[in-house]
Amino acid sequence: MTQDQLADRYQGYIACLNGQDWANLGNFVHEDVRYNSTRIGLSGYREMLEGDFRAIPDLLFDIQLLICEPPRVASRLQFDCTPKGELFGFPVNGRKVQFAENVFYEFLDGKIQNVWSVIDKAAIEAQL
Repeated sequence: MTQDQLADRYQGYIACLNGQDWANLGNFVHEDVRYNSTRIGLSGYREMLEGDFRAIPDLLFDIQLLICEPPRVASRLQFDCTPKGELFGFPVNGRKVQFAENVFYEFLDGKIQNVWSVIDKAAIEAQL
């Protein structure tokens, strides 16, 4: 994939997440996906994302920074949301919070095979 193709592919993946189009998640995510070095597979990845949307009904992945160097993508995602209960161990309980996630992806055959994620939990804590 070229840089532009990879960027388009990633943006399609984010649109899939924002649309909660779980039936098409496998078009973007490899069957043997790893999350922070742990193999969770496509079904585990989908379960994780579905849980995120249950906990945060207004969840929206907003790409703030995108760098593509095939086969890898680096992205800074921004969130402005209202979690129902706890979020990463913090009692948010319906308050609006803003935070970022720095995430790296590695693609294989046009699909995400590895995801490394770091969430700015300090930003959430500072708002509470």
